[in-house]
Amino acid sequence: MGVQSSHRINIAIDGPAGAGKSTVARLVANALQYIYVDTGAMYRAVTAIALERGLSSEQEAEIGLLARELAIELLPGDDGQRVLAGGSDITAKLRTHEVNRNVSAVSAIEAVRRRMADLQRRMADSKGVVMDGRDIGTHVLPDAELKVFLTASPRERALRRFKELGDNPGITLDQLEIDIAERDRKDQEREFAPLLQAPDARYLDSTGLSVQEVADRISEWGRAATRTISAGEK
Repeated sequence: MGVQSSHRINIAIDGPAGAGKSTVARLVANALQYIYVDTGAMYRAVTAIALERGLSSEQEAEIGLLARELAIELLPGDDGQRVLAGGSDITAKLRTHEVNRNVSAVSAIEAVRRRMADLQRRMADSKGVVMDGRDIGTHVLPDAELKVFLTASPRERALRRFKELGDNPGITLDQLEIDIAERDRKDQEREFAPLLQAPDARYLDSTGLSVQEVADRISEWGRAATRTISAGEK
C-alpha cells in the first residue's frame, strides 16, 4: 500500500559497501510507490566503461571527462533496475570483481562525484524518490525529509557480497572481507563528499535482520515522516 497522502518526500539511504542499501531501497520504493534511484550503479557504470576503455583509476582527468560525457539511464526491468550507458545495457558488467576493486577510486574523483550528484538531484526534483549511496543525506540531498544510515558488521557484509558473486566468486570470503574493510577506509577518507552519517540520519544496523524487516522499518519511518509533514501543513 502506498502513502495515503498527496504529499511525497525524498528518502536518502546511506551506508558502507555490502550493507544491503540497494535491495532495501528498492523494496522501500515499491512499498511507498516511489521511484528508486540506484546511485551506486551510476558510479559502477562509469567504472565499467572506464575499464572497458583501458583507463586506470589514476587517470582522473580522463575519467572525469568520461563521466561528463556519458549518458546514464536507470530503467525498470523484470529482474530489477537496468543500467544503460551511452544507450547500451551494461547491467551485467556492474558487479564484476574488477569493478568492485576499482569503483571506490573512481567514485573518489571529484569531477565524477559532481557530475553524478547533479544527475541525481535532477532525478529527485519532483520528490517521491528513494535514493541510496554514500553521500546522499550529507551531499546530494541534504534536505531529504528522511535520512537513514544503514550498516552491518564487516563479516556480514562480506558474506552478502560473496553470495552475490554466485558459484564461481573468484575470491575467498576472507579476502572479500579485507576488500570491504579497505573500501570502507577509502570511502571514509576521501577528500570530497566522504562516507559519513548525516547528523539527522536514523542509524540502522541490519546485522541479523532480514532484508524485509529492514525495508519494513524504513517504510514505516517514511510514512510517519509524510504524516508529520501533512499534519504541519493543515
